[in-house]
Amino acid sequence: MLFSIVLISTLVVINAQFGIDKAALYQNPCTSKTSCSACIQTQKCAWCMQPDFGDRPRCFQPDLKPATTCPEEFVVNPDNEEIMIRNWALSRGGQVLTGGGGIASGGTYEEEHQSSGSMSGHGSSASGGSAAGSASGSGHGSVVQVSPQHVNLKLRINEKHSMKVSYAQAEDYPVDLYYLMDLSKSMEDDKEKLSHLGNLLSDTMRNITSNFRLGFGSFVDKVLMPYVSTVPKKLQTPCDGCEAPYGYKNHMSLSVDTNKFAENVRDAHVSGNLDAPEGGFDAIMQAVVCKDHIGWRDRARRLLVFSTDAGFHYAGDGKLGGVITPNDGECHMANNMYTHSTIQDYPSISQINLKVKENAINIIFAVTQSQHEVYKKLSSHIEGSSSAVLSEDSSNVVELVRDEYNKITSSVEMKDTASGSVKVTYWSKCLGDTRMQTSKCDGLKVGDVVAFETEIVVTSCPADPKDRKQTFQIYPVGVGEALTVDLEMLCHCDCESSGPTFEMNSPLCKGSGTLACGICECHEGFFGRNCECNNKDLGESGLDAFKCRPDNTTDVECSGRGNCICGQCHCNIRDNPEEIISGQFCECDNFSCDRHNSILCSGPDHGVCECGTCKCHDGWQGSACECSSSIDECKASNGEICSGHGSCVCGRCECEIKEDVRYSGKYCEKCPTCPGRCDELRACVECQMYKKGPLKDEKDCASNCTLFVPISVEHVEYNEDEDEHLCTFYDEDECRYRFVYNETVEKNGTVTLHVRAQENPECPPKVFLLGIVLGVIAAIVLIGMAMLLLWKLLTTIHDRREFARFEKERMMAKWDTGENPIYKQATSTFKNPTYAGK
Repeated sequence: MLFSIVLISTLVVINAQFGIDKAALYQNPCTSKTSCSACIQTQKCAWCMQPDFGDRPRCFQPDLKPATTCPEEFVVNPDNEEIMIRNWALSRGGQVLTGGGGIASGGTYEEEHQSSGSMSGHGSSASGGSAAGSASGSGHGSVVQVSPQHVNLKLRINEKHSMKVSYAQAEDYPVDLYYLMDLSKSMEDDKEKLSHLGNLLSDTMRNITSNFRLGFGSFVDKVLMPYVSTVPKKLQTPCDGCEAPYGYKNHMSLSVDTNKFAENVRDAHVSGNLDAPEGGFDAIMQAVVCKDHIGWRDRARRLLVFSTDAGFHYAGDGKLGGVITPNDGECHMANNMYTHSTIQDYPSISQINLKVKENAINIIFAVTQSQHEVYKKLSSHIEGSSSAVLSEDSSNVVELVRDEYNKITSSVEMKDTASGSVKVTYWSKCLGDTRMQTSKCDGLKVGDVVAFETEIVVTSCPADPKDRKQTFQIYPVGVGEALTVDLEMLCHCDCESSGPTFEMNSPLCKGSGTLACGICECHEGFFGRNCECNNKDLGESGLDAFKCRPDNTTDVECSGRGNCICGQCHCNIRDNPEEIISGQFCECDNFSCDRHNSILCSGPDHGVCECGTCKCHDGWQGSACECSSSIDECKASNGEICSGHGSCVCGRCECEIKEDVRYSGKYCEKCPTCPGRCDELRACVECQMYKKGPLKDEKDCASNCTLFVPISVEHVEYNEDEDEHLCTFYDEDECRYRFVYNETVEKNGTVTLHVRAQENPECPPKVFLLGIVLGVIAAIVLIGMAMLLLWKLLTTIHDRREFARFEKERMMAKWDTGENPIYKQATSTFKNPTYAGK
């Protein structure tokens, strides 16, 4: 128990020994830092490691005047530092600058130069190189699209460091295009079309770059139920003209002999499966990570065209077939076949995204219209990918690949692999004149140079010192080049472990501690500014450790404003000699009292600051002695203080506020919310002015209304400043009338009541209700009769028109009106012409 008390006391003394001042803490964040490491981790702070610096705060702001008196040779104030390791010039028109400064041409892109800033998983760092600012090239003809390539940085916490990164797309840059195709039965016509368009695809890409390689692979799905039928016969021929199902097959590695592409596509056979989604993610993962099998080049634009008309399985779907082992993201190829199709689950989207970023590959999802929305959303989660609509028979594949390649190469997006302790922000003008915060520029052409200004900020120091040296990359998406940044975070002071101000068992620490950065780090059992106290100095009960605390309710010694040295408080000394900390426990001071208009205790004429409280002189009061104690300014005209409705505070009236009554005015003489005498005077005003109300009888009115006689006015106006009160009421006829009253005190003390009333009340116009009702009834009858007459008129006109039409048609009839034209008699009569007339 005694050891715990001593340990706590020692820690508190060490933390308090630099004179932390609470008032200064809010103004200067440096003064609260008690170690060199904590000091330089605070923005714009410096540390003084002078051994005999005294009680003053060692952590200070060099720019804050007056500055500390620490000698310059003892100031620890590291600055951000940038050292350029490699800065080769950007390629221009397919040519690069040689080491000697001349132009080198004719070098092939196959001649790789591993230290030229190429990126493998954005984790490799280049070594060696030219001096800072040099414009030398690789000397091997390598193309440079990102400049600079390698930088060393030393940064302090929360201090921005700006650095320029340039990008230019080189002319005739190599392109590797791997065509990954779904060869399920539904894609049979697409395969045939692609085999015919293979040469056209090669020719089209060669128009873009002369250094072009093409490869081909296919996929179906895992050979498990329920993905494919496992009936032995179906495993051999799942459909007519189909070959056995498989997960992923590499038919043709990337090759300059693109004539073989059409042949390989033509020779590939379709297969069949059961469910709608396909195992495309397995194929993408293997095509991306199996660099040697596919033949991806380090220095080339890598395109993976993924062609399908169906959806995809992703991580977790493998459980349906009994596959529970997660995908490890490694290459598992043998004889150009994926060997772990039935062993590992499908990869997740995040795994695909990670591997695509690490290998700098652009995926183009060439899918049919029905699947386009799904793959469009998928492409938003995979860096550097895009999606486009493939026709039902893949006839537009050449145009699709060309257009998507142009989209990819016409824009650049900068990203980084910085950890959570580092924040990188990008600014650029792109190809315009306006600087804006962006990491992406569009509309680029071959040879256009885009400059990005990066702001790098270390936001926090990692707890593990090993993590304070990091390497990360700033890279354009889909390009196998990057700027490698070796970052050292300035979180530690060298004087804490070495240097002239580091000494173990230093005499300045009484031989019982280590001098580090000017302060003593005491050995176990010793404490004090110079380790001058030890456990033997404590009494037998150990109570001396509590002599620097006012009671047992706090662990803070000397109120946090002094040093507890062997059981006695030594208060801190302020930079301003007029500011003094005092008291047995350093609990008092003469500078932290309340202020008025930024003046302590309103100035020496009003009061003085004693132990944090203003002691006011005679005639002044208030927490900052800002108020006069005189009450003369609060007397109303009747001599009462605040009219008897308030109190005088600081020379001004503070009026009373009750439940329904609120006084106001300079002397609380006004009461807008008081009930007043309106209700009391109402009956007399009604009977005297309008012969209405409960006292409308002349005798009752004369006997009860003797205090005043109202003055008749046409319009009632009142003046609030003369203490007049306005009253408004409605009588039994719903007529509104208004009157004003006020009271005056005569010299003899009597109170006279004055009333001005409205001459004529404002009554609403009379409404003849019976007339309105009769009028409405009459209007309804008239409208009904009018509608009947109109109906009769219309029917009459219609009948006459129909009769006239009938007469007209009857007159135009061509048959005898006495004979039915459609009737034929049952007998026929014939005449013999020979006997005519005989």
